[in-house]
Amino acid sequence: MGPLKDYIGFQLRRAQDVSFQAFAKRVGEADLSPGHFAILSVINENPGLNQTALSYATGRDKSTLTPALKSLEKHGFISRDRSKLDRRAYHLNLTPAGKNYLQKLVVHAEAHDRILDEIVGEFHKPLLIHLLEKIVDELGRDAGDDASANGTTR
Repeated sequence: MGPLKDYIGFQLRRAQDVSFQAFAKRVGEADLSPGHFAILSVINENPGLNQTALSYATGRDKSTLTPALKSLEKHGFISRDRSKLDRRAYHLNLTPAGKNYLQKLVVHAEAHDRILDEIVGEFHKPLLIHLLEKIVDELGRDAGDDASANGTTR
């Protein structure tokens, strides 16, 4: 792999890809991904939130979030209701089917996370999570600064 093996960004992407693939295999439905699990989880914890808040919480931009929401709505897992105050905004909620499906996904997510815990180890997990959060905070702040400089929002 040459110098790629020493690039943190490259290793993060490889780890994310294999983790997502393992989770998707565990779930058994190619149409529902770990990204969908995160979306359902955040909506469950924050009923009625808007798409902008969901985008920020999940780290997904509009170009990837909107198709995912349409897919989840098509499956009957979420409802997207227009805001009465801002007709451009939608409020998101889980449907009963979405809550049931999320409960099934949680079982798989917890089992998948136990495997990751075994790989990383109890001693290293807090440090790894801290470092990943630091990357998100630092690069996210810079991305937000770039977006405002360009007249766009995150």
